[in-house]
Amino acid sequence: MTDEFADAIVSDASERMRNAVVHARSEFSGIRTGRANPGLVEKLPVEYYGSTVPLQQLAGFSVPEARMLMISPFDKSSIGAIERAIGEANLGLNPSNDGAAIRLAFPPLTEERRRDFVRLAKARAEDGRNAIRAARREARKDLESMERDGDISEDDLRRYEDALDKLTRTSESEIDGALAQKTTELMEA
Repeated sequence: MTDEFADAIVSDASERMRNAVVHARSEFSGIRTGRANPGLVEKLPVEYYGSTVPLQQLAGFSVPEARMLMISPFDKSSIGAIERAIGEANLGLNPSNDGAAIRLAFPPLTEERRRDFVRLAKARAEDGRNAIRAARREARKDLESMERDGDISEDDLRRYEDALDKLTRTSESEIDGALAQKTTELMEA
C-alpha cells in the first residue's frame, strides 16, 4: 500500500512536470515572430455582451499570407469589441476592419525587437523550469516524510528520488528544446 502511495506521488509530480512543459510551449506560441500566427491572439480576452471570453470563441482565424492574419468573427457585431481587445493587448499590431473581418498585418521585426522577444522566451522557459523544480521539491518532501515515518525504506527513497531526477531532466530538456526552436524562429530574418 505504501509503495502505491509513493508511486502516486511520483506519478503526480510527473503529471505536473508534463503540464509545465505544455504551458511553457503555449506561452512560446504567444510570443510574436515575424509571421502571422493565430496563437498570438486566440487567447486574448474580449469583452462581449458583458462577459469576458477568449477571442477563439468569437472568431475563426486564417493566414492568407505569411505576414497577414485574418480574424473572421462569427457574429459581425463583435468586430468593435475584438478590435478594442487587440488594441488593448499592446501587440504592436494595427487591426484593419472591412466590416466582415479584421486583418492584422505583421510588420517585419527589427533586430532589437527580436532580441527582446528572445529574452521574453528565455524568461518564460525559466518559469517553466521553476514549475518543474517545484513539483520535484514537493514530491521529494513527501517521499522523505514517508521514509521518516517508516513507510518506505532508505533504498526505496533513493530509487524514487532517482526517478524524480530523471523526470526533471527529461522535462527540462523538453523546455530547452522548445526554447531553442523558438529562438531560431525569432532570429530568422
